[in-house]
Amino acid sequence: MRQKDIRPAPAEIEHKGFKFLITDRPSDQSIHTYIQELKRHNVSAVVRVCEPSYQIDELKNQGIVVYDLEYDDGTFPPNQVVEEWFKLIKKHFHDSPDAYVAVHCVAGLGRAPVMVALALIELGLKYEEAVELIREKRRGAINAKQLAFLEKYRPKSRLKQKNGYKSSCCVQ
Repeated sequence: MRQKDIRPAPAEIEHKGFKFLITDRPSDQSIHTYIQELKRHNVSAVVRVCEPSYQIDELKNQGIVVYDLEYDDGTFPPNQVVEEWFKLIKKHFHDSPDAYVAVHCVAGLGRAPVMVALALIELGLKYEEAVELIREKRRGAINAKQLAFLEKYRPKSRLKQKNGYKSSCCVQ
């Protein structure tokens, strides 16, 4: 069986108005099929958390913005990547509230699910709930090292002004 055959289908993850699509990595040969999948899900941006392996011209031509937030396989994102992630998803969900942001690593089982889990935690889920929600659709997602990172992660109210999800704090 070829590697591609055992990868899970793209996974839609939605919570409090934020919509993510976790996928595996396309190639230059599969980019047209990938774009069709992105269009079906109304994706406005693609975030690559692995090394670039395909040209982005076709995505740009379709109005899809591509961001590179690469970090090492099997690990968790450094602070700088986490900060950039929250900046870009806030911008995209503000500009296109009905659109999805697609996130991919090589197989869509480690780095990409961790990024989505961080967003879910910021949106109020406990880390266990975030991981469970993702694993329901991406079986085998998130390794032990990544899970330990998510367990220690503390939200900083980075997404609380979006789509009615507001801080209950009254101090401005």
